[in-house]
Amino acid sequence: MKNVGNANYVQIDHEIQTHENEGAIILPSPEAYKRFKWTKEYFEEKPKEGYFIWVRKSSDRPLVTRISISSKNVSQNPINLVVIEENVNAEIYNVCNALKKNLCGNHTGYSKIILKENSRLVMNHFHRWGKEDVVNSGLEISLGKESEISEVYKCLEVPMEMKMENNTYLKEGSSANLVITILAKEGEVKMHDSTFLNGRESRGISRMRMIGDKKSRIVAHSRMIANDAGTGHVDCMGLLLAKDSSINAIPELINNNKDASLTHEASVGKISEEVLNYLRSRGLTEDQAIDLVVAGFLGEEEPITIEGRIVPSKS
Repeated sequence: MKNVGNANYVQIDHEIQTHENEGAIILPSPEAYKRFKWTKEYFEEKPKEGYFIWVRKSSDRPLVTRISISSKNVSQNPINLVVIEENVNAEIYNVCNALKKNLCGNHTGYSKIILKENSRLVMNHFHRWGKEDVVNSGLEISLGKESEISEVYKCLEVPMEMKMENNTYLKEGSSANLVITILAKEGEVKMHDSTFLNGRESRGISRMRMIGDKKSRIVAHSRMIANDAGTGHVDCMGLLLAKDSSINAIPELINNNKDASLTHEASVGKISEEVLNYLRSRGLTEDQAIDLVVAGFLGEEEPITIEGRIVPSKS
């Protein structure tokens, strides 16, 4: 296995390597299922592949996972479990990608993240796929009392077909700040994102940033459900770049508690001619102007580096 960088868990096709990190136990999911009986509470069935990360102490060094498709017609089914112990701070970078554009791969992944009381997690997902791949992903996040998560998901090269379902459950005093960014081109994306405010003074923010380029279709359903006296906000923004693309943004607020406060905003449109004319007047071509607006809309930043090394997102 080559070019695995500084990752703690690497899976290329079905070949796996793990590297320990101070304060954390990192294992393939099947090994963790066998070794720790308590994991059966979180794994619905014995996993065949995927990673297990148990963070027991805070560390200044982020954890890095990478799952890649490298060969033709590979079908992956990683089942991942992340557990953050009480009063622990952690940071995780996750890369999922296809190493070539024409592999016809199938990636069906499911991740469960457990934050125990007063823990903190910063989670960053970077996904890139080939045009002939099919991707189905599920994510469940459970926050304990007074815990916090900040999660960013970015997919700037979508597969032929991608389905996502995310569910976040908040207890008393916990907070979740979730951002999903999608740039769709020649692909179909269906997303369902739900946040459940199940404790007093819980706080949830869900943001979606979507760009529809040529021959793309995005359907994004974002729900904020208040079952207790929490505060939630849904923010959906879409930008259409081509006549043969479409974005269907569906924000939904469900309030089951009179003391809860839920808000939302949503917009889908195109780049204004006024903005393009201004940028062209500054010497940019139309393509350069569009690229600049798209980068700003997606919140693009410098490449992610850990201890001086760039986290790989393409290869």
